[in-house]
Amino acid sequence: MWEDLAKRIGPERSKGTYAFRSLLDSGAMLAFGSDWTVAPLNPMEGLKAAVTRQTLDGKHPDGWVPEQKISLEEAIHAYTVGSAFAEFQEKVKGSLMIGKLADVVILDRDIFQMDPANLDQVKITMTIVDGRVVWEGK
Repeated sequence: MWEDLAKRIGPERSKGTYAFRSLLDSGAMLAFGSDWTVAPLNPMEGLKAAVTRQTLDGKHPDGWVPEQKISLEEAIHAYTVGSAFAEFQEKVKGSLMIGKLADVVILDRDIFQMDPANLDQVKITMTIVDGRVVWEGK
């Protein structure tokens, strides 16, 4: 995929795609989502990609344009606060605060205590929307 991108727009311009670190460093707000076909449906895969910059084809184990890696905290912020900001909903969602929607997922492990290369193996065990459990894994 990345090789195709470089062929289409050139190697220098392709380095500017998904320039997450550069955008954050410039003061931009990142807003991540899991809308297909631009990003994986599974946000855990999106977190892994943002943090490690590893590609699905395994051709870039150290990361594609690795200088654009961001931290796990920054990637989670982009999926939560950043996404709410992008849809002008930051006053009602995006962070856990009194008066905001309680949209939460519970994971099967602490993602801050693991190798980011394994983030795509994390399972969601519960989904809470507006404070109500709407899905619970077995």
